Amino acid sequence: MAKTPSNETEQASGGDDAAQAPTTKGKGVPTPSRREQEAARKRPLVPNDRKEAARIQKAKSAEARERARVGMAAGDERYLPQRDRGPQKKYIRDYVDARFSLGEILIPVMFLVIILTFIPSYETQVIGTMGLWVFFIAAVIDVLWLGRTLRKKLAAKFGETRVEGGIRWYAAMRALQLRPMRLPKPQVKRGDYPS
Repeated sequence: MAKTPSNETEQASGGDDAAQAPTTKGKGVPTPSRREQEAARKRPLVPNDRKEAARIQKAKSAEARERARVGMAAGDERYLPQRDRGPQKKYIRDYVDARFSLGEILIPVMFLVIILTFIPSYETQVIGTMGLWVFFIAAVIDVLWLGRTLRKKLAAKFGETRVEGGIRWYAAMRALQLRPMRLPKPQVKRGDYPS
């Protein structure tokens, strides 16, 4: 008896045709139409629940602002404004924060003079005003000395002393603020000068 091709295949496979699962061709799912795909991507410009969407947006904005505030206070470069970025500006901040400046107590002295002006004694008012001017001149001299010192130190450390916004102005504005009110917050202790 002659073997037919189907018999040969049957014998070669060992008769396990029933056990083998039929294979399907293609992906098994119909391709969605263009209209269906566009409809799935569409989102309304205005959400159905505007109050809920506004609340979610407000929470996200508050979280981003808080992250930026904490990052700026910590001196993280990503959150600092352009005027505070760079290694030279960080050096200036650390140097100013490490020393005591007369300008730090300028605001408390001004409040004291304002209180003295309420005393009805003319002599007390004149002494308070003159004392304020003397203190103010001493603070300006201190700031000028600070700027000169920083210019030399930056030239020795970085070689390039050109700083956007000016070394003296940047140092003076920081030195004339109360230490707890400075932003970014001081990262060094008193006397811990940068190398």
